[in-house]
Amino acid sequence: MPRLPIIAGNWKMNTTPHQAVALVGEMLAELDEVRGVEKVLCPPFVSLGAIERLIQGTSIKLGAQNMYFEEKGAYTGEVSPPMLAELCQYVILGHSERRHHFGETDELINQKVKAALAFGLNPILCVGETLAENEAGRTVEVVTGQVRGCLAGIEWPQGLVIAYEPVWAIGTGRAASGPQANAIMGIIRDTVAQLYGQAFAEGLRIQYGGSVTSANIGEFIEQPHIDGALVGGASLQAAEFIDIVRQTATLKRG
Repeated sequence: MPRLPIIAGNWKMNTTPHQAVALVGEMLAELDEVRGVEKVLCPPFVSLGAIERLIQGTSIKLGAQNMYFEEKGAYTGEVSPPMLAELCQYVILGHSERRHHFGETDELINQKVKAALAFGLNPILCVGETLAENEAGRTVEVVTGQVRGCLAGIEWPQGLVIAYEPVWAIGTGRAASGPQANAIMGIIRDTVAQLYGQAFAEGLRIQYGGSVTSANIGEFIEQPHIDGALVGGASLQAAEFIDIVRQTATLKRG
């Protein structure tokens, strides 16, 4: 079966609740019309409830940008899996900004992936190497190590999406080339096949992330191992994000 492409917009720490509602209002009708692509919006926590109400009855899905792995308890400021499960279908885990600004390790991310799956959330697991690791020729070692570490002890990660985001390309305007990204994503797929078998790996959706725009999305989507994109800054511009989704639908149909 062909893999359904998935485009997710990671808004990061941008937009107030009023701004978030306005942004969704700008893109809602046109985004809902696009078929053949799964469309996911990932706003800040404070806007999840309002956006969940806005997109009810549409083809648009909702995702959170992070979560803690405990179900409840004395964890001031954290958000738990059951809190998100009432609102969201997806949750981004292991983003490089969580790893590098907040010290998240593969072991911690592994606990979060387990918790997300236990509560019926689809994890978008982010992996990727830094510029120093890339220049040292350690990309494959780092990325496969992250995949294995973050999925350790998980029997069957149904609903998993992996986002390959080379850290040196995130927010820099310096995207990897389509063939570069595709090669690494093929290695990710092979690594998953070693863990869960070829059939699971062939059905796994892998996104590219890192300075994705409407001008370069075609270069990625045309690659055989790339099933979509985790879009940062461009997802904060309604027309730009809609264009990315439309191009993806057209190219994957073709």
